[in-house]
Amino acid sequence: MALVLNEEQQMLRDSAKSFIQESSPVGALRKLRDSGEEWSPELWSGMAEMGWTGIAIPEDFGGLEFGYVGAGIVLEECGRTLAASPLLSSSFVCASLLEAVGNEAQKESLLAAIAGGETVFTLALCEGDRFDPTRIATTAAADGDTYVLNGSKKHVLDGDLANTFIVVARLTGDADSEDGLGLFLVDRDTEGLSVSTTLNADNRRVGNLDFESVRVAANAVIGKPGANGAALARALDIGAALSAAELLGVAQESFERTLDYLKDRKQFGVPVASFQALQHRAAQLFCELELCKSCVLKALQAIDQDSPDRSTLVSMAKAKVAKTSKLAVNEAVQMHAGIGMTDEFDIGFFMKRSAAACQEYGDYYFHSDRFAELGGY
Repeated sequence: MALVLNEEQQMLRDSAKSFIQESSPVGALRKLRDSGEEWSPELWSGMAEMGWTGIAIPEDFGGLEFGYVGAGIVLEECGRTLAASPLLSSSFVCASLLEAVGNEAQKESLLAAIAGGETVFTLALCEGDRFDPTRIATTAAADGDTYVLNGSKKHVLDGDLANTFIVVARLTGDADSEDGLGLFLVDRDTEGLSVSTTLNADNRRVGNLDFESVRVAANAVIGKPGANGAALARALDIGAALSAAELLGVAQESFERTLDYLKDRKQFGVPVASFQALQHRAAQLFCELELCKSCVLKALQAIDQDSPDRSTLVSMAKAKVAKTSKLAVNEAVQMHAGIGMTDEFDIGFFMKRSAAACQEYGDYYFHSDRFAELGGY
């Protein structure tokens, strides 16, 4: 499939760029930070009205069914303005799980609510300080027609915003086994669940969850207990690919803002953009970003087409963009010189968001290692 956007996808890019730059410029993040807020409910309502909360959800359940290439276009534009929202965790990762293994009643009620922006879901998966989707020690023990959950989760994206958590818990096997996992819907106010949050450098909060004899009913179980591995793997691939799309937006905006600054800033009576050493660094970064665009688009196309190479392409994209994004924001701060490290300029916000987003759904090291393993190394 050609690595180009079709006419409808290009129209989506144009409308997304226009909406997000008007509704949530980078200055909006500064205002949120200074006021102690993490996100804007008004922006979230606007995203729902634009149809973004249901962009990848089937039409039968209230969505647009536009695909994950479309979702990537939206996340890329959000990355350009550092717009904070639970789109990735709720509307794409959790919605994909519900669509894949949820029963009809769950799909009709929950997917419709997600598509309408009426509720926020997030995935409670990892339990350590690094992304490791297979090391699950949180347990779910059957007790009649209910399950009792015990354990903890760390670094839950949008844990401060979510109304409901999709909790990955172990039914059988040891803590490193890929099999024997169940998916459980747990409302935020469920007895026995305690939620605390940590503020990251990018002004977004992650949740830390503790489960102490949390009891969930049978209708809170998603899919067949112990047989959700394929759906969970696909959902995590979706998260990694869309995280790469957002990082691509962060990197591209950093690069473009730096070019503009180099053209304006003068030394010895000439723009510093005329210095050959800086031109070489900018040219190298431009080439890296062009490669990233192809990697991200190919990964998202693989998800839409259910390609057998999906996981390989997703890991290639996330590893490549994570590395390039780090280069882009580091170069941006350095080329802005000393003022790049001050709060007066917005460029520092991009460095902070890049550092946080690189960790989401697996960092460079996780995905480069996975890419090698999938390639037989």
